[in-house]
Amino acid sequence: MRNGEKKGFRDGFEEEGMEGARRATGIPSSSLTVSRVVNLVPDVEVPQKAVRRKFTAEYKRFIVREAEACRESKQISALLRREGLYYSTLVTWRNQAESGELEGLSKKRGPVAKKPDPSARRIIEQEKEIQKLKSKLRKTELIIEAQKKIAEILRLDREEESLS
Repeated sequence: MRNGEKKGFRDGFEEEGMEGARRATGIPSSSLTVSRVVNLVPDVEVPQKAVRRKFTAEYKRFIVREAEACRESKQISALLRREGLYYSTLVTWRNQAESGELEGLSKKRGPVAKKPDPSARRIIEQEKEIQKLKSKLRKTELIIEAQKKIAEILRLDREEESLS
C-alpha cells in the first residue's frame, strides 16, 4: 500500500492477508483472493415471478385418499411436506370431495366448442369462388374493351387508306 492510504476491506486480502487467521475450512485467509470473496457473496438478483400451481381433480382425489389412509397426524404432515402442500389446502379439497365438486372438475371449463356447420364452410368456399370469378370477369371485360378500341383504330386506318 502507498503511504497515507487507508486499508480497505478487500485490500487486506489482496496484499497482506490476515496474519494467523484461519477460516472454518482450514484454509488460511492469506490464500483467499478478491475473486474468491466475490464468489462467496450470494446472488441477490430477484428470481422470476413464481408460477401458480394448478392441480387436476384426479391429483386432488388422490391426495385426499392418501390423507384418509393415514392413521396419525404425523403421517398426514409427512404427506403434505412430501407433496409441498398446506393443511388448509387439504381441508379445502376434502370439503370439495364431500360436496362432489371434485367430480365436476374433471370436465373442462368454459364454453362448449361449437361444431362447424358443413353448409357454412361450403358457403364460404362458394363466396371465395364468386370473388375469383368476378375478378376474372373484370379482367376479361378490360381485354374486350381494349380489343374493341384496337379494332376501331384499325378500321379507321383502313378507311383512311381506302380513301387515299
